Amino acid sequence: MGPQRRLIAAVISLSLGGIALGVAGPRILGHATDLVFNGIIGRGLPAGITKQQAIEDARAAGHGTYAEMLSRMDVIPGAGVDFAAVARTLALAMGLYLIAALMVWTQARLLNVILQRTMRALRRDVEDKLHRLPLRYFDTQRRGELLSRVTNDVDNTATSVSMTVSHLFSSVLTVLVVLAMMLSISPLLAVITLAGVPVTLLAVRSITRRSQRLFAAQWAATGQLNAHLEETYSGFTLVRTFGHRDLAQQRFDDCNDELYRAGFGAQFFSGLISPATGLIANLGYVAVAVIGGFQVATGQITLGSIQAFIAYVRQFNQPLGNLASMFNALQSGAASAERVFAFLDEAEEPPAPSTPLWRPDSEPRGAAPRGRVEFRDVSFGYRPGVPVIEDLSLSVAAGAVVAIVGPTGAGKTTLVNLLMRFYDVDRGQILIDGVDITDVDRCALRSSIGMVLQDTWLFTGTIAENIGYGRPDATEDEIIEAARAAHVDPFVRTLPDGYGTRVNDDGGAISAGEKQLITIARAFLAQPQLLILDEATSSVDTRTELLIQRAMRELRQGRTSFIIAHRLSTIRDADLILVMQAGRIVEQGTHAELLARRGAYWAMAEGS
Repeated sequence: MGPQRRLIAAVISLSLGGIALGVAGPRILGHATDLVFNGIIGRGLPAGITKQQAIEDARAAGHGTYAEMLSRMDVIPGAGVDFAAVARTLALAMGLYLIAALMVWTQARLLNVILQRTMRALRRDVEDKLHRLPLRYFDTQRRGELLSRVTNDVDNTATSVSMTVSHLFSSVLTVLVVLAMMLSISPLLAVITLAGVPVTLLAVRSITRRSQRLFAAQWAATGQLNAHLEETYSGFTLVRTFGHRDLAQQRFDDCNDELYRAGFGAQFFSGLISPATGLIANLGYVAVAVIGGFQVATGQITLGSIQAFIAYVRQFNQPLGNLASMFNALQSGAASAERVFAFLDEAEEPPAPSTPLWRPDSEPRGAAPRGRVEFRDVSFGYRPGVPVIEDLSLSVAAGAVVAIVGPTGAGKTTLVNLLMRFYDVDRGQILIDGVDITDVDRCALRSSIGMVLQDTWLFTGTIAENIGYGRPDATEDEIIEAARAAHVDPFVRTLPDGYGTRVNDDGGAISAGEKQLITIARAFLAQPQLLILDEATSSVDTRTELLIQRAMRELRQGRTSFIIAHRLSTIRDADLILVMQAGRIVEQGTHAELLARRGAYWAMAEGS
């Protein structure tokens, strides 16, 4: 914060200096006007008499008002305009304006550095927050709405802050300095000018009460529209397949209309601020001009002073007008900032101690972890009072292959989510090699477990980069070795760019089965001790399915593996088969043992 504080101090100093010099300009120009006006009046008076004699002559002639004006002027009867003095005064004013402009420009540059650093820190905080949130949060949020918060709302906050903070800071300083100058010229005119401020604030307050709610509704509607678009276009094939284009279009129109209504109302009401404040300022300007002219005529102030005061009135009203015109940006940014900070305030995953996953005193030096897994009386529910798993106990030997079968909603996926600590158990314990996983750092735990799911995920990049995601420090030879082990190498060699072929989440030029082989190669490269596999391969051809099954068998060698099974024919060789129903293990054993019992597993086998 040291450099940042120094920058802030420099910005404040430059702002004060620039504004002070800029505000001094009208007073100096007013003095130049007085020099010219005094010279013109003095040239019209008889030479050789004194100023006092000229005043007495005017009173004697019945020109009392003229005499009062002369008494406040610095005139020399018979002398004309001192053009040298006028030139010096104008040169001084120009020099001050140039220095003020340079200081304001430097202040704006430094303030921009501060703002951009602040916004960069905000974006970093949002990114860090994403990684600290529990999976439960993402399961309850629409992805498009979340993306809208971390992109649109953050960008709108940054834009609004960049547009308004610099003007806001300089405007407040300008108002204070100008007010001091106006009081020094004419307290009466200063009070008249200030009389319009409460009226302006009252008008702004009444308008912003409506517009603030509408800006909040506008950005909420933006999030809903983004959520709908993300859901529609990510599943565009299904939308077309089931003929729901009209329904999707209707939902889009509803979201779009809601955004239009909120946005139109917000801009309409916020747009009233500038003309309202402008009208009030102009009324004050007229009052100052009339009363100020009377004061000049009666000799209470000089012509140059009223000229300077009118310039100050403009300088006083200009920041207020700028603030009014910026108010819609301020309100829009405030609505977005509220959504961003609400996201930053979301509950995070509780911190866990950085306990090593494998006890160093239980294994010889350099020995790999064994991978023994134990569930002890585990109960869990996604919602309070609605259990998904109840009193589940299970012991899996190191290196064993465990298949999990059961109907939809039986708790198969929940079991592996708990093992990965995507969720924490409500009651009971899960241990790996005797270590409670709640005592282990989540990153260390998850890096020791490999997952290969049916829903494959590839990011935009090359095939080599996608495989290397399993271990970022892997060499090119290690990536190719993992690709060969997963049967990826043969089809990659047929591609024009080989491992440099670019793919994305949709796969690009590769098939669904080839995408899954790439994710298996990623798991090979990571060299995990525990595996979680989803053996669903219904969306690929027979040849690719055989390659996937062969790659998965090779990947399971020497590793404790949990298989979410969808077809019983693929798990006959499993060391242990768990049959789950309603969150409980109703049967467990080998394929032959379970068939011999003629229970739930036998019924599933007969029905398949």
